[in-house]
Amino acid sequence: MLKIKSIAMFISPIILMVSCSLSYASSNAVLTQMTIEEMRLSKAKLKLPNVVNRLESRVVSFKRQLEQARNLTALTQLVIRHGRALWQEAVISFNNNNDYDDRALYWSRLQMVADMRSSPAFGELLFTQQERLIWQFELFSRGQHDIKFDKGANKKVLITGFDPFHLDNNIKQSNPSGVSALALDDLFVSVDGQSIEIESLILPVRFADFDQGMVEEILKPLLQKRHIDMLITLSMGRSAIELERFPALRRSSLASDNLNIKTGATKNNPLVPKLNAKPLKGAEFLESSLPAEIMMQAKGAFEISDNRKVTSLQGKVTANSLSQLTGLISVTGSGGGYLSNEVSYRTLLLRDKYRPVLPVGHIHTPSIKGFDKNKSSLIVKQIKAMIIKAIPKL
Repeated sequence: MLKIKSIAMFISPIILMVSCSLSYASSNAVLTQMTIEEMRLSKAKLKLPNVVNRLESRVVSFKRQLEQARNLTALTQLVIRHGRALWQEAVISFNNNNDYDDRALYWSRLQMVADMRSSPAFGELLFTQQERLIWQFELFSRGQHDIKFDKGANKKVLITGFDPFHLDNNIKQSNPSGVSALALDDLFVSVDGQSIEIESLILPVRFADFDQGMVEEILKPLLQKRHIDMLITLSMGRSAIELERFPALRRSSLASDNLNIKTGATKNNPLVPKLNAKPLKGAEFLESSLPAEIMMQAKGAFEISDNRKVTSLQGKVTANSLSQLTGLISVTGSGGGYLSNEVSYRTLLLRDKYRPVLPVGHIHTPSIKGFDKNKSSLIVKQIKAMIIKAIPKL
């Protein structure tokens, strides 16, 4: 009996070690394999080669240096250098080409992350190290570390856009919110003795990145240190420009993200998103603090509305005030039940905690089909006009 017990005690740690090794190997394999999003690259290269290859010199340089990297330190240096350079070159290329095309940045980022996944040095790292490198590259290449506000303007405005999405429907899809972010980044405007500087960044259309706190990691320091005077989140919406008045806590959209992930949420079962593995805590509805009335006076090609329509489990409401929504369980905010609503909600939650009087809110741009230079340029022009209209209220 003792002998059997001794053998069992000896075998048990081995089983545990093998189990842990298999678990690690499985996790490791996940981050060294291309994602669904990255697998679309082959089709994109066939359908829009000039777009995908626009920033090719940066992509090639990164890949070449990845092949020479031997450890985590070298990879980290490459991620910082090339991630930051990709964003900067994308903005420069966007302005030089003047074609209102946001897609080169998106496809180049995917190519560079895919190349990093397949590099020998990356494959030898621990799962957590791999995860951190990809996260860092995402942040650098999305403009986080390019937010400077160094032009001496009276007021500082930050805007955020989104990547292209629904690419299985149309691989050529652009996103006018991302276009607006690239077009207005690092812009200095002086009007009637007041000056503003605009900085921007672009967020992923992926539920996991939101659940892991990307919005909070980027924006929390800027709000805490009082570096900005207005924050506007942008996304592609419907036919007009809509200022979304009441974002909702919960997800309810049936739409998948860019990884073809669905949350399982429905309009009958809206779900609370996560923040670092815990349910996001906040009221069922929050209210935008943008100066909507004056921003709606910005002239342009599109109508501008102050959208106050929301849906709760108790029914649909067009609210005149936030108090009207007290006690309701949210299904959709004014901006829906997808990530456009969620980025608005998360930024307002940060505002309430760190800068209660800061003007913060969400604008839905008109939608475009595929790529539309003319319509995107008109959208950018009117978004810029809306920001300028808001200057006296900042």
